[in-house]
Amino acid sequence: MKPLFIIPARGGSKGIPRKNIRPLNGKPLIAYTIEEAFKAREIIGGHIMLSTDDEEIAETAACYGLESRYRRPAELATDNAGSREVMLHAMQAACEEGIDYDCVILLQPTSPLRTAADICAAAELYSKHECDMIVSVTTAPCNPYYDLFETQADGTLHVCKGNGLITRRQDAPKVYLYNGAVYVINPESLKKMSLGEFPRRLPYFMEPGRSIDLDTPADWETAEKIIASCSPSI
Repeated sequence: MKPLFIIPARGGSKGIPRKNIRPLNGKPLIAYTIEEAFKAREIIGGHIMLSTDDEEIAETAACYGLESRYRRPAELATDNAGSREVMLHAMQAACEEGIDYDCVILLQPTSPLRTAADICAAAELYSKHECDMIVSVTTAPCNPYYDLFETQADGTLHVCKGNGLITRRQDAPKVYLYNGAVYVINPESLKKMSLGEFPRRLPYFMEPGRSIDLDTPADWETAEKIIASCSPSI
């Protein structure tokens, strides 16, 4: 494999201001992802690329060994910018620099409990299957066959999927939630369609306790507590 690791980290953030470089248990949030990306690269090879529009984020990344001349354009650093467009721009920049790659590994800094072992396991899974994407998932807290409902034309509620006769959660089909930690993507698939259109998506499962995705101050407090109580291996 010749992966292109892309770490997206824009300067703007409304839910948690400046979260990518905000200290999480004494270390900038982005440092957790950079460190695990370097560990994974030692095992599977590849090139690590920071996608940011922010000089302070770039300087912080450099302090942890990730130097980057590439800067994401302002139009791709807004709340409305999509992950696909961000990756495609970074991929083009990598090609212009002569970087050869055959898959893209997207690592969002908002998943500080994701490890190099997770990255490598997802990459290995990708190497064994012809697919558009390997995506990390976790157990979903709700199930559309059991406790998720939608309104019908007359305003009454009906279970989202199935006939509504399932009375025990354990009898419902298993469903999963994207946890945002690892995406291993076929570059040619990404050029043709959005991630949501991929017909061949395979899951890499992570336990709920390591699947936190930092989006709110409450998420941040939870991550602080988990990291503070974890062993050095996390």
